Amino acid sequence: MNLTQQQISIIGCGWLGFPLAQQLLKEGFSVKGSTTTPGKLSQLRTAGIKSYTLELNTSTSTEQIIPVLKNSNAVIVNIPPGLRRSPNKNHVEEIEQLVDAIVAAHVPHVLFVSSTSVYKNECPIPTYTESNAPNSKEPSGVQLKTIEAMLHANLHFRTTVVRFGGLIDDERHPAKYLSGKSNLKNPEAPINLIHKVDAINILVKIIKEAHWQETFNAVYPRHPSRENFYTSHCKSQNLPLPEFNTSGVSVGKIIRSEKLVQLLNYNYIQSP
Repeated sequence: MNLTQQQISIIGCGWLGFPLAQQLLKEGFSVKGSTTTPGKLSQLRTAGIKSYTLELNTSTSTEQIIPVLKNSNAVIVNIPPGLRRSPNKNHVEEIEQLVDAIVAAHVPHVLFVSSTSVYKNECPIPTYTESNAPNSKEPSGVQLKTIEAMLHANLHFRTTVVRFGGLIDDERHPAKYLSGKSNLKNPEAPINLIHKVDAINILVKIIKEAHWQETFNAVYPRHPSRENFYTSHCKSQNLPLPEFNTSGVSVGKIIRSEKLVQLLNYNYIQSP
C-alpha cells in the first residue's frame, strides 16, 4: 500500500498533534484528527485534516469515537493523562473506551504517545533503557504503564509505544517557567528533554517504516544537571536566573534511547 492510500487518525490534535498531522499530510498520508475544542475545527479543516470534536470520558460511547477511526491504517493516541488538573481522573478507563472503538473500527496499528514518567526518580540516580520495567509509583506513571501493557496485550492490533522525555520547543521551554524562581529542588538531577521537531520526526518515521510491536524511549542524548542547564539557558536568553537549593539530596534519572537511534537509524536534529 503506498502512502497516498493510507489514512492516519490522530486522537489529540493539540500542541504536538496538530503539527504532526501537518507533517503526515506533507508525507502523502490523509489524516483524521480529533480535538476537544469545537473552535479549533475550522483550523484543522483548513489545514486539510478531516476533523472531529471528541472528548474521552466515562460517558463517551464507541459510536461517538468510530468516525474518527474508520478506514484508518493506524491511530496515534496523543492525549496526556491530565492528572495535574484532575487528580482523581481515571485515564485508564478513557483509553479502554478508545480501545473498544479501535477494535470495532478494525484499525490494525496503534502508536501510543507515552512518557518517561513511567520510570521512577531515585538516588543514586539510575539509568533506564527499554529493558528496565516501568517502576513509577506516581499516579500518572502508574496509569501510563497500565495503558502500555493493556495496548501491547491486545491481539486485535499491533502497538508501538514511544516514551517521550519532557517535550519542548522555543516557545514552550521549561526554563521560562523556572526563571527567577528560588529554592528549586534537585539541582543535580539530569535533564531528559526532547524538542518537538524530533518528536514529530520520530512518530512519522515509525509510521512510514512500520516499526510495530515496539517500545521506544525518546530523549535527546545529553543530560546536564538541572541547575547547569536551566541557569545556562536563562543566561543565554537574558532571563532572571533560577536559584536552586543545593542543601538536599537530588533525585532523578537518566533515560537512554539508543534502541530508537539504532533501530530507526535516527539522528536527533534539535538540541533542547
